[in-house]
Amino acid sequence: MTGSSATTDRSPDLRNYILVTAAYWADTLADGASRVLVLFFFYSLGYSPFKLATLFVFYEVFGIITNLVGGFIAARWGLKTTLFAGLAIQICALTMLGLAPESWLVVGYVMAAQALSGIAKDLTKMSSKSAVKLVVVDGEEGSLYRWVAILTGSKNALKGVGFFLGGLLLTVVGFQTGMLLLAAMVATALVATAVLMHGGLGTADGKAKFRHMFSQNRAVNILAAARIFLFASRDVWFVVGLPVFLRTVLGWSFWEVGSFLAIWVIGYGAVQASAPRWVRRNTDQGHREPDGRTAALIAFLLALFPAAIAIALEADVDETLAIVVGLAAFGVIFAVNSAVHSYLILSYSHGDRVAMNVGFYYMANAAGRLVGTLLSGLLYQWQGLTACLWASVIFVLAAALLSLLLPNQRTAARSTSVAAT
Repeated sequence: MTGSSATTDRSPDLRNYILVTAAYWADTLADGASRVLVLFFFYSLGYSPFKLATLFVFYEVFGIITNLVGGFIAARWGLKTTLFAGLAIQICALTMLGLAPESWLVVGYVMAAQALSGIAKDLTKMSSKSAVKLVVVDGEEGSLYRWVAILTGSKNALKGVGFFLGGLLLTVVGFQTGMLLLAAMVATALVATAVLMHGGLGTADGKAKFRHMFSQNRAVNILAAARIFLFASRDVWFVVGLPVFLRTVLGWSFWEVGSFLAIWVIGYGAVQASAPRWVRRNTDQGHREPDGRTAALIAFLLALFPAAIAIALEADVDETLAIVVGLAAFGVIFAVNSAVHSYLILSYSHGDRVAMNVGFYYMANAAGRLVGTLLSGLLYQWQGLTACLWASVIFVLAAALLSLLLPNQRTAARSTSVAAT
């Protein structure tokens, strides 16, 4: 009877969650496409690797701020507020670039538009990730792991499609028309969600305080620190170094580079979505979900791949082979590690702390991307792609060492969380 009641109570949440996820997918698609449009449009204007990286600095800086403030807003006024705000701001960001006179398309203006895009992306992401808790019965850790993996994996797969779409739009319709088409897509998602969503999304807590955004949960804090280094390890080569290397050293076209990035991220997303089948230990009591030890072991394994690619490039191994094979392997292991992290943050969060802990965690995620983005341009301009790859090794090892401090048993993590709240 209890199970039936829980299912009935959650059915409106499931409907709204489906709408939130669809809106998040539309925003993710637009976000991935717009980043490729910006990167290659300004590369074609002769921008240096480091200058290209600076175009995305505000995107990441405001992502940090948004996750911190957004978690508080979501806790105080509900996830519906942050979702609609995110979609509306993304429309503004895209139209800023789509309607601007050509003379306005300079570094400062583009950085401002990217700042809005970063705010939008993180508001919608935080809303969707937090909403997972609304449709999973408390204590159903296996279900939570599967839902998180599917959401995270589908998001990254669609971001990969966005990279492909960005390269296509730049080739077929050009930079500004492409931005306007993306804005129209997000506007459609906003209107459809506003019309079809019934009631609110989660429970708002009018007593939530901003100071509560800074987690008192040791496990959450350690996981957030590990997340900084994990995502810095990816973006230190992925954001600027790799695309510029493929274009300038290997001589690939914009279309080919965009397609490769798209395939890589789509594959990465597919692996994330299937992570529960890859990372789940069998015990006498049945399946056991991943814990801190799992995250640490996967991270140590991950560090081998950027090191192997860097060694191969320095040893004059065929560059295309080293990049394609090496980064495919890196993507598989990174995707599994990221999926484990995304599960752990929700496993460590309970009650009215979910949105705040998720916001704090993704603030760390954005901080890692910021560091990786800046170093991607700087290191590539200084010593090329191998320098970016060795930096990736260092960051992954830091994430692995921090993960060793996470709780090794899920029950221990739960008691820590309850005690903290």
